[in-house]
Amino acid sequence: MKCATVAIIGRPSAGKSTLLNTICEMKVSITASTPQTTRNAIRGIYTDNRGQLIFTDTPGFHLSEKTLNKRLQDTALRSLEESDVVLYLIDSKRSAGEEEMVLVSHIAKIKTPVVCVINKADIIRDTEEAAAKAFLEEFLPGRPVVKASAKLDEGVDEILIELFKLAPEGELLYPADAYTDQNLEFRISEIIREKAINLVTEEIPHAIYVEIADIEHDEKTNTIWVRAFIIVERETQKGIVVGKGGANIAKIRKGAEPEIRSIFPNKKLRLDLRVKAQDKWRNNSVVLDRILR
Repeated sequence: MKCATVAIIGRPSAGKSTLLNTICEMKVSITASTPQTTRNAIRGIYTDNRGQLIFTDTPGFHLSEKTLNKRLQDTALRSLEESDVVLYLIDSKRSAGEEEMVLVSHIAKIKTPVVCVINKADIIRDTEEAAAKAFLEEFLPGRPVVKASAKLDEGVDEILIELFKLAPEGELLYPADAYTDQNLEFRISEIIREKAINLVTEEIPHAIYVEIADIEHDEKTNTIWVRAFIIVERETQKGIVVGKGGANIAKIRKGAEPEIRSIFPNKKLRLDLRVKAQDKWRNNSVVLDRILR
């Protein structure tokens, strides 16, 4: 039996969250067209007869001097040293730029074994694939390389084969049927945040987080009540999220309810969703800790 922790790392929008969800066959990490929607180091768990892989979906590695982005970088890089294996994703549709060069230089220095994935194989051109392979051969020679499409679940079995080859022997750390170690409130808040970001991605892509006020179970009606607040940075942004006549908040609720309901099988769901502003995010350190915890 083998057991390993695996850090998934790559530039924003390389497909890390999509790959994690595909491997775990459940929604573990949110996905959006906006880069850097993953702000936490999120854990997903895959178990079969070979053993168990505990994945960490790190924030997309992004060069920036902003405090939040620097903390996201630190979260991503710290996971490299703390994991048994690193799974490095390359977006085959983008040429290597400064961010990729800085990231690969960090990966090349670590002693942790690395599996490289050329992602988005469903839309890759031959020249793009050749460029990605040449890049990996130059900067990470000798590491196994897999071509895959996380979106279409292609090449995922090959990725798992390579990961289990490198995984150390060990007992399972989680029950065989577990697919994440996220607490309930976090999972629900991330589902709602994903729907909000995807709806208002151009207006306020990052200035959104979700706070779960409470979760109650009414046994008489077999109903789960979830009360949550979508928090925006400024009062002027509330109207964007709410939408004309409440249209946007209704779409967010409609989009989130099926996924939240899947967490509570055979139960009814009532989602009370509201929007409020935190004018200046006045306690910056507290807010950042909430986002990154």
